[in-house]
Amino acid sequence: MNQEIFTIIVILVMFILLVKNIYEPVVIFFAGVVIFLSFGIVSFDEVLSGFSNKGMMTVAGLFVIAGTIQKNPYIYSMANYFFGNKPRGKRTFCRVILPVTCLSAFINNTPVVAIFIPMIRKWALNNQISPSKLLIPLSYASIFGGMLTLIGTSTNLLVSGLLEEYGYHGLGMFEITKVGLFLAITGMFYLIFIARRFLPNNEDLLETAKKNYRKYLITMTVEKGCKIIDKPVKKAGLRNLEGLYLVEVIRDGERIHPVNPEKVIIKEGDELVFTGQIETIVQLQTIKGLRLHASCDDYIKDFKNGQAQMVEAVVSDAFPFLNQTIKESNFRAKYDAAVVAVLRKGKRINEKIGNIKLRPGDTLLMLTSKDFFNTWGISKDFYIISNNVNYEAPKRWKKILSITSFIGLIILASLNILSVLHTTFIALALLFVTRSVSPKEAWKYINWDTIIIIALSFGVGKALINSGVADLVANNLVNIMKTFGPIGVLAAVFVMTNIFTEMITNNAAAVLSFPIAMSMAGQMGLDPRPFAIAVAIGASTCFASPIGYQTNLMVYGPGGYKFTDFMKVGIPLNIIFMIISLITIPIFFPF
Repeated sequence: MNQEIFTIIVILVMFILLVKNIYEPVVIFFAGVVIFLSFGIVSFDEVLSGFSNKGMMTVAGLFVIAGTIQKNPYIYSMANYFFGNKPRGKRTFCRVILPVTCLSAFINNTPVVAIFIPMIRKWALNNQISPSKLLIPLSYASIFGGMLTLIGTSTNLLVSGLLEEYGYHGLGMFEITKVGLFLAITGMFYLIFIARRFLPNNEDLLETAKKNYRKYLITMTVEKGCKIIDKPVKKAGLRNLEGLYLVEVIRDGERIHPVNPEKVIIKEGDELVFTGQIETIVQLQTIKGLRLHASCDDYIKDFKNGQAQMVEAVVSDAFPFLNQTIKESNFRAKYDAAVVAVLRKGKRINEKIGNIKLRPGDTLLMLTSKDFFNTWGISKDFYIISNNVNYEAPKRWKKILSITSFIGLIILASLNILSVLHTTFIALALLFVTRSVSPKEAWKYINWDTIIIIALSFGVGKALINSGVADLVANNLVNIMKTFGPIGVLAAVFVMTNIFTEMITNNAAAVLSFPIAMSMAGQMGLDPRPFAIAVAIGASTCFASPIGYQTNLMVYGPGGYKFTDFMKVGIPLNIIFMIISLITIPIFFPF
C-alpha cells in the first residue's frame, strides 16, 4: 500500500471518529500522529515543530489572560449597562449582539459566552422573554467577533502559525478585520431583522425546575422503627432503585453528599433526598417507616439561603466519561455533585439518572456544595452557565490591572511595536508578579486539549504534504473548479473547510484544509494569502450545527434547542457568509 492511500485511510478514520465523538479529539489527533510517525510519513522534528510554534504559545497565554478577565466584575457591569432595563424589540437584539461581538474580537469567545449566558437568561426571564430567543444570537455574535482580529479565535492564530511554517508572514492583528468587519455587520443585521423570527420560544430549564420541583426532587423522612435504620445505604436497598437515585442525606440540619453507599448509615430522623422518575416513588412507600414530605419548600429555602445550590452546566466534548453512564463514572465522588436532571435536544431525559450516558451538549442540573465553583468553575469537562453566588471579587487595583494589561497588549501588537506573542508574555508577567493570577490558576485556565490539538495539527498537516495527499486532493479540486477561475478555486477551499467545521471542530477543519488550500494556490500560481484567509473564515463560519463550534454547544442545552433550530437559522447565514467572503477576500487580498 503506497503512502497516499495509507494516509487517506488514516485521515478518514480520524474524521469518522471526530464526527462520532467516540474518543476525545486530542486522543484522535495523538493516535493519528503516532501512526504517521511509526510508518515514516513524518519525522520527530516535524511532529515536535508544533509544540514550539508561536501561534500555539500565543493561544495558551491568551487563555490565561481571558480567564483573568472573566473574573473581572467590570465586564459584568458593562454588559448590564448595554442590556438596559426593558426589552425593546430589535433594540434588545442589538444590546446583546453588539457587546458580545466587540468583546469576542479580543477575548476568546468561550469565556465571553460563559459570562453572558447566565446574565442574558436572568435579564430575559425578568423581562418575560424566552432565553431561547437570545442564546443562539449570543453564540453567533461571539463567532462574528472571533473573525475580527488575529486573537479573536484560536483558529486565526492556528492559520497564522501554519502560514509561518510554510515560510510566509503570519497574520497581522487586524489583517483579517478587512473581511471580518463586513461579515460581522452583515451577520448582525441578519440576526436582528431576519433570524429572530425563526428562533423558538422555549421555556427555561432552571425556571421549569423551580416551578415543577417535585418532578425533580422528593424527600423521605426515616421514622422511628423503620427497618432500614442502622443499615448502610446499599444494604438498606436504596442504592439500585428503579428510576430513583439517592442524592443526599440530611441529618440534624447537616447535608451528607455525595452519599457513599458503603459508609453512610441510615439513622432515625434522617431526611433522604431522591431524584429521577418521581412517579416510581411507590418503591419507597413500600418501606415501612419512610414518610414522604408534604412539600419541598424547606429544601427550596435551603437553596436560597446558601446551604446548597443548584448549578447548571453543559457537557463539553472534552468530558472524560462520555462513553460511561453517570453511575459508572462515579460522578458524585468525582465532582462532589449530584445530577438532578439531564436535558438533551430541548427535552428532559426521563429515565434513571445513573443509567444515562452523557453526550456533548447535554445540560446537567446539579445539586452541589458551595465550593463547586472554586473547584470546577474553569474545568474543561463542562461549561458552567449558572452564576457563582459565592464569588469573591478581586481587589480594585487588580481589576484595573487585568483590563489595562490586555488593552496594552492589543495596542502594542496593533502598532507592530512588538509581536502578539511578546506582548502576551509581558501581560502574563505583569499578572503573575502582581499576583493577579497564580501559576496554579493559570494552569487551570488553559484549555490543554485545544493547545495540544493545535500542536499536533502541524504533524497531521505535514503528513498530508509528505504523503502527497494534499497535492492529490488539490489537483482534483483545481481540475474541477479551474473553469471558474481563481474565484472558483477559492470557493472550493471555503466550502471544503466549511463542511469540515460543521462536522468536526473548527481547529481540526483548518488543519485538514490548510495544506490542500496551499497546494491549490501553488498549482494555480496564485498568492496563498487569500486561500489562508478563506480557511480561517470558513473554519469559523459554523452556524448550521451545534457540534462544530464550542459556543454553539454551550447554548444548545440551556436554550432547549433542537438540531434543526441551528439549521433553520444557520444554513442561510453560512451561505451569506460564503458569498460575502468570495467577494471581499479577492478585493483585500488579491490573487
